[in-house]
Amino acid sequence: MRPGLRYAFLGITGPVILGILALGFLPGGLELKITRVKGEATLFEVLLKPGELFTIRYNHSVEDSPIWESHSADKKGNIFIEEEKYLKFGAGMGKMPGVGRMVTRGPFEVIEGMHLPVGDFILRIGSPGVDHTLIFRDTEINLSACAPHEAVQFKATPVSLAYSLYKKLLPLIRPEMHSR
Repeated sequence: MRPGLRYAFLGITGPVILGILALGFLPGGLELKITRVKGEATLFEVLLKPGELFTIRYNHSVEDSPIWESHSADKKGNIFIEEEKYLKFGAGMGKMPGVGRMVTRGPFEVIEGMHLPVGDFILRIGSPGVDHTLIFRDTEINLSACAPHEAVQFKATPVSLAYSLYKKLLPLIRPEMHSR
């Protein structure tokens, strides 16, 4: 290769390679994983942005009325409960002094502005009928249909931009992996 071409090649490929390497160090958001406590098999994993909400909806076992618990995670992966919403107080529900504000929205009682740290947490999934459901963006996943009576862990982990891009492109590369 002629010396002039070699420098031109390095002048183009060097910055491209550095750019690709930088993707491995730039923040790419978070990955929320829901795994079985026994066996640690991953049930679901989704990418989310710091502060983005995901909700767990279920029917109260005593009152048989729906409850929504909205969560977020910060850029370090710390999970917070942001809001609880229900039609009526039931056993175990109610105000927590110093945490959030109690308001009414239509027929719902809502504790908003909670931002209560819960960290990685374990949830025992109820049976069908309790219908523990993960709501994320426009997707609803009925956890009670997938793992009734099982303990699952919710964990948010910071990921690199390269990993985030890979996970977003994976369905395009291997569509059979996402047609379960």
